[in-house]
Amino acid sequence: MSDSELNRVVRASRVVAAPAQRIFDLIADPARQPEWDGNSNLREAAANQRVRAVGDVFVMTLTKGSVRENRVVEFEEGRVIAWLPSEPGSAPPGHLWRWRLDPIDAATSQVTHTYDWTNLTDENRLPRARSTTAESLRSSLDNLARAATGSD
Repeated sequence: MSDSELNRVVRASRVVAAPAQRIFDLIADPARQPEWDGNSNLREAAANQRVRAVGDVFVMTLTKGSVRENRVVEFEEGRVIAWLPSEPGSAPPGHLWRWRLDPIDAATSQVTHTYDWTNLTDENRLPRARSTTAESLRSSLDNLARAATGSD
């Protein structure tokens, strides 16, 4: 099956029993992301990189030791954050990670995690992009929910 026949936008959603801001704070702080990463892809990020605006860049070390710069391209405090990863000093190859939080009430939120590789042009990254499924995104959502609620 060719990529033109594949859906290049993968998403998963779930309701989390936590306020949107609490969940968002976990996502917007790169140092916290390895705690709930369901893709087993993130090793660490330095402290004090909390994202606050479009244009911010945070740096993450992956489990295999590679470093990625993540350029924030969408940001609405407490609601939406999206970034384009790239190798340091390089243009982003075209895949995007997005989180959207929709408060249901003061203590509950609908959280949607999206991986969009519509514009990915780097042939070396295509196998990994193709292997990213809604189930792997759901794993991150489930881990994030546990972190936000303090439950097991």
